[in-house]
Amino acid sequence: MEVDGTLLTILGVAAGILILTGWVEQIYKGYKTKSLKDVSKFLMIFISAGAILWLIYGIIVSDVFIIGTNIAAIVLMMIVLGMKRMYDVQLKTE
Repeated sequence: MEVDGTLLTILGVAAGILILTGWVEQIYKGYKTKSLKDVSKFLMIFISAGAILWLIYGIIVSDVFIIGTNIAAIVLMMIVLGMKRMYDVQLKTE
């Protein structure tokens, strides 16, 4: 089955937006509550590893949507991890 290039572009952009929206919401909620204690470090590690592998794959196949989405996902995950570390330290000192 032949898929139109425009449809593939829409599909890639929609997938990226859906995946990244969850991270933006988590960052917003964590910033408001100053707590990310319910976010599992193991979840973050496994998702980060997967995003890095997807990024490598995207580079190998030269897919701009996979590359862009996973770079953005890695940046957002690093923000969440940084916030988690900062807020966990603040919790321990209180």
